[in-house]
Formats: sequence, structure tokens, C-alpha cells
Amino acid sequence: MISYIARIKVTLKELVNDPQGLAVEDGLKTLGFEEISNVRVGKFIEINLNAPNEEMAREQLNEMCKKLLSNIVIENYEFELEQNST
Repeated sequence: MISYIARIKVTLKELVNDPQGLAVEDGLKTLGFEEISNVRVGKFIEINLNAPNEEMAREQLNEMCKKLLSNIVIENYEFELEQNST
């Protein structure tokens, strides 16, 4: 088995309202950061996993994202996968 590190980014789809992003935007503007706009908030997940090869690791990650880590109806996900050097 090969050890991998996956870094997963989950974000709301563009057409989905982001109340948390709006709250952060309002807070930043209140603090004087007037030059910002369209703040979106997402999730970052890092996972260590073992798999026989990169293809199997990617398949496992896609399943994890579809079944638990994201809501594919309203969220997009993408991930980076690298072999663990430790």
C-alpha cells in the first residue's frame, strides 16, 4: 500500500446563496476593508489514506466526497493528491 495525502476543497456552487460569506463580507467591511466583494466561505479537509495506487486513491476520494464530505446538490469539490513522503 502507498500512503497519500489528499487536500480537499469544498465550495458552494455559484448560484447557491452563501449566508456565511455575506456575514464575513459585512464583518470585513465593518472593519474598514471596503474594497472587497463577493466573499464565499468553504471547507478545507486534509486526509491521509492508503491505497494500492493513485487511481484507487482518487476513486476512494471521489466516493468520500460524494457520500459524506460534500453535498453534491449545492457544493462543488476538488482535491489534490500527493504521495506521502513520511
